Amino acid sequence: MFKISIQAEEIEKMPLGSFPGEIKVIDSPGLEYAAAIAYLMTQKVIGFDTETKPVFAPGHPHNNVALLQLSGKDKAFLFRVNKLGMRRLMCSILSNPSIIKVGAAVHDDIRGLQIYRKFTPKAFVDLQKIAWEWGIRDKSVKKMAAIILGCKISKTQQLSNWEADELSEAQKMYAATDAWICTEMYRKLCSSEKHPLTQEQLNPVQNQPSLQVQEKKKSEGAKETGVQNPAPKKKRRPRKKHPKRVDDKALQQDKK
Repeated sequence: MFKISIQAEEIEKMPLGSFPGEIKVIDSPGLEYAAAIAYLMTQKVIGFDTETKPVFAPGHPHNNVALLQLSGKDKAFLFRVNKLGMRRLMCSILSNPSIIKVGAAVHDDIRGLQIYRKFTPKAFVDLQKIAWEWGIRDKSVKKMAAIILGCKISKTQQLSNWEADELSEAQKMYAATDAWICTEMYRKLCSSEKHPLTQEQLNPVQNQPSLQVQEKKKSEGAKETGVQNPAPKKKRRPRKKHPKRVDDKALQQDKK
């Protein structure tokens, strides 16, 4: 049975998890591209993720997806779609119903890739949408990896320049790990017993009693114990001052 949630302090104590296999960067069609497609077509489950160059200046338009990561158990391929585009065979993998693609928040990634070429996504698994079935409420890849696999993954390269002429070794490892770790979590979940979250566990804040309900309960509890909150004192309205009445006799004397 997995933990519902995890704190950052707990994650920091865990061992670092990173992709253990071969990493290939593909930025043009050719023999390496063909070999990557051939390998991925033989896989039953592959990890899926994308990376985009971040925008830090407010008001600037968002960049298009720069990198598509597809990972098997021992090989990860980083397709530089900002240079390569979304080629037909790459799209055929993402549309293949026999190959399970596992990621997190996959809808946004798919939509970003479809800017280059339209394709019909099939057999995608979004860990964020299924983790609750195993009693997990946290949805970030970092927290899910810690809960499910007991390891921490580095996110230091997340906001780096994914459109750089050459990707650094740190960027390559980060990108490959993010895709690969999703398949590892998926396999672990599939081999574990489900313990779905209850509605209260899914939405703990929404299920807290409202302030009015809490006040009502306090009032009822006070009645049962014989202690009641004193009714607020009504504020007395100040009396209006009326001008003194002058009788007719005094008025006549004043006229004399």
